[in-house]
Amino acid sequence: MAENTVPAARVPASLDATYIDGSPTPLPKRDSIATNERTRIGALTPIKSSEMALKDPQPRCLFFDVFGTCVDWRKSVTDELWAQAREALNSPSSSIASRIRFLASDMTYEEWGELAQEWRNGYLKFTREVASNPDPSKPYVTIDEHHLESLRSILTHRGLVFPRTDGTPAELVHDGSLWDEHQIQHLSMVWHRLDPWPDTCRGFLELNRLFWTATLSNGNLTLLKDMCEHAKMEFSHILSAESFKSYKPSPKVYLGAAEKMGLKPEECVMVAAHLDDLKAAKSNGFRTIYVERPLEERRPELKAEGFVDVWVGADEDGFISAAEKLGVQVLKGRRRSGSAPGMVETT
Repeated sequence: MAENTVPAARVPASLDATYIDGSPTPLPKRDSIATNERTRIGALTPIKSSEMALKDPQPRCLFFDVFGTCVDWRKSVTDELWAQAREALNSPSSSIASRIRFLASDMTYEEWGELAQEWRNGYLKFTREVASNPDPSKPYVTIDEHHLESLRSILTHRGLVFPRTDGTPAELVHDGSLWDEHQIQHLSMVWHRLDPWPDTCRGFLELNRLFWTATLSNGNLTLLKDMCEHAKMEFSHILSAESFKSYKPSPKVYLGAAEKMGLKPEECVMVAAHLDDLKAAKSNGFRTIYVERPLEERRPELKAEGFVDVWVGADEDGFISAAEKLGVQVLKGRRRSGSAPGMVETT
C-alpha cells in the first residue's frame, strides 16, 4: 500500500456515510448559488475571507485531540467505576473479601473520580515517556494494553484487588477481589465508551461542511473507531499515533499525520483543550485552536506564550463557536443530525 493511501474504514452503523477508497477524500464543495432564503447565501459558503480567523492559506484539515477535547472522559470513567463497584457489591454471586467489601463500600463517587484521575495521569506519564525516550528494542504498547495494566496496578495498590503473582491464568482467579479478571478487562475498555461534550456532534456536523476533520489521538485505532461509533462523532478521517509507533507530543505524530493526508503542516490545524498539545503542534508548523473544557487544562502558564491562533472560551459554544470563527455559516435552526462526508481510517 502506498504511504499516503487512505484505506476505507468500517463506518459506524449509526452514521449515514459513504465508503471511500483511495487518497484523502475531496473537501466539501462550497455552494455558489443561494440555497437558503434565511441566509441568502449557499449553505456551504464561507463568510468573507477578511472575517475568517485563519487564512493564507485557509486550513484544509482540522486534527482533533480526543480525550477531554471531544469527549468528557472524567465523567464517563467515574460513572463507570462507580456503577461497576455498586453492581459488584450488590451482586448475590460476588465473593468479595470483607476487607475489600468494606473499603469499596466506603468509597464516595468523588473518590472514584480521584481513581479515574490517577488512571489518566498514568496514561499521560506513559505516553510522554514513549514520545521522549523511544526504545526501538521494546515492542510498541497500545493504549488499550497500557490501560489494562495500569488499572490492575492501581486497583492492587489501593487494596481493591489482591496481587496475582502465581502462574494461574488470571481468568480463573476468584480470590475475593472486588472484580475478577474478566470484569477488570471489561472495565479497562471504558475508554471505548466515552460520551461527547454537548457541542461535539453538532460541531462536527458544521465543520465537516468546509473541512476534513480527523482524530489525532494517542488512542489506538480500535479504541478510536469504537468511541466514534459510541459517541456518534462524525469525523471524516480516523488517525492515531499508533500508525507512527509513537505518541504525542512526538513530532513523528504531527508531521506523520500531515503527510498521511497529503498536506503541508501550514494547511493543518490542531484542535485541543490542552495547551501543551497545541504548543507541540505549533512547533511542527500546525496552526492551533484552543477549546476550553472543564478541568482539562494542565499547563495554564503556557497561555502567556501566545502560540494559540484561535481561542474558544468556556463561555462560548465549543466546536460550534470554533466553526463560526473558521467561516462556517452556522444555521441556528439546523437539524441536529446528519452525515459526515465520509469516514475513512488512515493507517
